[in-house]
Amino acid sequence: MSAQQPSGRTADRPPPSPFAGLGKKFDASLARGLGHLTRRALGPHQTAVVRIGFAFTWLFYLVREFPHRHELYGPDSPWGFDLAEQMISSSGAFTVLLWSDGRLWFELVYLTAMLASLGLLLGWHTRAVSVLFMLGVLSLQNRSIFMGDGGDNVIKLMAIYLVLLRCGQVWSLDARRRARRGAGPDTDRTGVVLWAAAGLALAVTTGGGLLGGWVWQLCLWGLWFVFGAWWVVERHWPREPRLVCDVVANLVHNMGLLIVMAQVCLIYATAGWYKIQGTRWQDGTAVYYPMNLDYFTPFPELSQALTGNGALVMIMTYGTVFIQVAFPFALLNRKVKNVLLAVMIAEHVGIAVLMGLPFFSLAMIAMDIVFLPTAFLLWLGYRARRATAPLSRLTGRRPRADDESDGRSDGRSDDAAAGSAPGPLVAAPRAGTVTGTGDTPAAGGVAGRPPTVPAPAPESAPGADRAGATDRPAAGA
Repeated sequence: MSAQQPSGRTADRPPPSPFAGLGKKFDASLARGLGHLTRRALGPHQTAVVRIGFAFTWLFYLVREFPHRHELYGPDSPWGFDLAEQMISSSGAFTVLLWSDGRLWFELVYLTAMLASLGLLLGWHTRAVSVLFMLGVLSLQNRSIFMGDGGDNVIKLMAIYLVLLRCGQVWSLDARRRARRGAGPDTDRTGVVLWAAAGLALAVTTGGGLLGGWVWQLCLWGLWFVFGAWWVVERHWPREPRLVCDVVANLVHNMGLLIVMAQVCLIYATAGWYKIQGTRWQDGTAVYYPMNLDYFTPFPELSQALTGNGALVMIMTYGTVFIQVAFPFALLNRKVKNVLLAVMIAEHVGIAVLMGLPFFSLAMIAMDIVFLPTAFLLWLGYRARRATAPLSRLTGRRPRADDESDGRSDGRSDDAAAGSAPGPLVAAPRAGTVTGTGDTPAAGGVAGRPPTVPAPAPESAPGADRAGATDRPAAGA
């Protein structure tokens, strides 16, 4: 009988290694993570509302400033054509308004920017319109860089990010067209015409040396070739090549969504930490001063009533700093994140009303929406359709149950992309559909709504942010 160790094991048999099986666990976790990033575009409802929010903000701004467009960005601007040329030549920024100083060209660019905003708002040919929206935003804002209230910088950044996002998966005319087309081939003639017109415009501007440096030429021509290749693959190779294209597109979308979320955190974190260094923010009086400037007091009586209370001024000052600094850390807890989001949105509404900065507030609220839970967005979408149902009846359009299939091919909640836990699987994908792409089904797909699998009971759901595969909220929502 061999000697026994205190642990009860024989002396010649070592205990099992604590690292045993870690390689297999790591491989399994890595495979799950890669599958989560590539099999579907995360946050379809969040990105759709971000698209709608920024398109509405920019369109609202262009419409409101339409009587003053010549003084802001046109030939009558104090920031003259020569000054704009000098600035662009040193910074390398992009604007088509410097191609000509004529009024007709300016009117055409301004009108195109408005139409692009409307198209992006409705989700009409989102891929092409998102590029046109970006060019319109950059062209107008880079023409007169001192016009804006801070929200213009946010809109400019998001206009670039929206090109990377598959933001037309749900709540768009593109999603409705895909639902009606079902499993049939893509016969979108309008998209082909847009692609051909864009190629002709790129050829003319490149040949005339109007695009400037090679960076913009590479970006715009690259997007043009990608859009054309996507249509060819979707039309003629709907199986393995389409699957590869979907994987790449989902990966780009998810990385773009991560960039948007990081941008929001960066904006709030830097704003909060810079405020901490200011003496007025340290003594709790910083909010008092801008609310007593004539330029930032559209309602003087209301501003004076608020700033006349010293305790309220101190609460607003310290509360602003605390919320901005704490927000990136609040993403670690879903409930705290949702509470801070509600407070931040209320704060931006207050800034719009009290300081007369509606477009800055709209831009920031549109960025904050990327963190809202999917269940709440689905509830809003359901309520919006209920509110517009009488209008649909008046126009003679019969609401269909599958009009808002949301372009989804799996029913899992996308709260993981918005700082929340993933939701339960409540819908099976269509037969032959490329899982999670939210785009055209592969060959052999079955048209119509996907078969619904009963969702788990509310008490079994591990998270409050979970949502089903249909936009109708659960009873009592």
